[in-house]
Formats: sequence, C-alpha cells, structure tokens
Amino acid sequence: MEPLVNLDRSTLRERALEAVRSAILSGRYRPGDHLGEVELATSLGVSRGTVREALRHLQQEGLVTAGARGMLRVSTLTPAEVRELFQVRAALEALAVRQVIASPRRRAAVDALRAALERLGAPGADATARIEADLDFHLLLCRLSGNSMLVEAWQRLEGRMRVAILNGSAWQAPMMSHDRHAPIVDAVERGDAAAAVEVVEDHMSDAAEHFAQGSATD
Repeated sequence: MEPLVNLDRSTLRERALEAVRSAILSGRYRPGDHLGEVELATSLGVSRGTVREALRHLQQEGLVTAGARGMLRVSTLTPAEVRELFQVRAALEALAVRQVIASPRRRAAVDALRAALERLGAPGADATARIEADLDFHLLLCRLSGNSMLVEAWQRLEGRMRVAILNGSAWQAPMMSHDRHAPIVDAVERGDAAAAVEVVEDHMSDAAEHFAQGSATD
C-alpha cells in the first residue's frame, strides 16, 4: 500500500483524522482491514497518541470498530445490519419529505434539490464524486426539512452509510443515478406527500438489497 502523506506539525490531530478518514473512504483501507497505531503514526509522521485520538473519533463516526483484544479495524456491516440501516434512513427521509412539502419554503427547496440532482448526473464523475453527490443530496433533503434533530440523527448514521457502500464491490449502483433521485424531487414539487414517501421508501429498499448483497459477497 502506498504510504500516507507525511504531516507537518500544524493541527496534527485534525490532519491525522482527515488523512485516515480519507484513506478509509477512498477504499485504500477496506472493510475489515487492521489499523495499527504504530504503522499509522510512522506513515503520518505523528505520535501514537495523535493517531489514537484520530481513531477514537473515527470509532464515534462508525468507520472504525474495536475487535478482539481491542484491535481496531475498518468497520464492516452484515447484510442484516445494512438492511436495518436503510430502514432507519427510510424513516428519517420519509419524515424529511413530508416536512419539506409542508414547508412554506417548498419551492425554494425544490430548486435546491434540482441543483443537487445536476451534481448526481455530472458526466465523467469518479467513484468518490458520485458517492459524495449521492450523500449530499440526501443530507440536503434532511436539512431542507428544517428539523435539526432529524439532521443530527442522519449524520450519526453517515459513517455506517459509507461503510455499507464500501462493503460491496459494485458501488456503481443505479440508485446513485440522477434518474433514481428525480422522482423524489418531482413528488415534492407536486406537493404529493404520499407519493414522495413511497418513492423514498422504495429507493431505500432497493439500496438496502443492493448493498446487503455486496456485503454478503465482499
């Protein structure tokens, strides 16, 4: 594996955290890979204590899990856990679309969601860009609800969402496409809450099955 970039002494904890997080999210470290403090500290040019703080933060995000004898590894999800994750997402985002539709700022929300759709359809986007565009769309949907507790709940699951995507080899799922997200925005624009909820639930059910199968075969 190519070594991580050596860090200078400014904002070491934050930069170490970002370096390890980026290595996980880019797939340089795969689900189940061991994350050794000594190796990471040497690669990054920081102390083991700095690495330990970064790994502790990543545990809180759900990207890192402590296994036998406290050994830290990149998190993995079982197929059942992937399905449970997307069930919770479906509930949160169904609430989000209902609140967006009920909001007096619905038309402005639709404009923002349309702009996010364009990023989902950007030609030539690489894996990282497509994943980010997908997650940004769904987080925006939650933020537009105006419900801060809903947004906080969604963000607490984000690390595990990324793990679910990275667990499988076929991340290029059709549910990350522009066309799979457009019906959500169309229903919000029409003000049809029942249709919007149905589309969100179907979208999450399909995503759950896709990524659960990827998790089972990884």
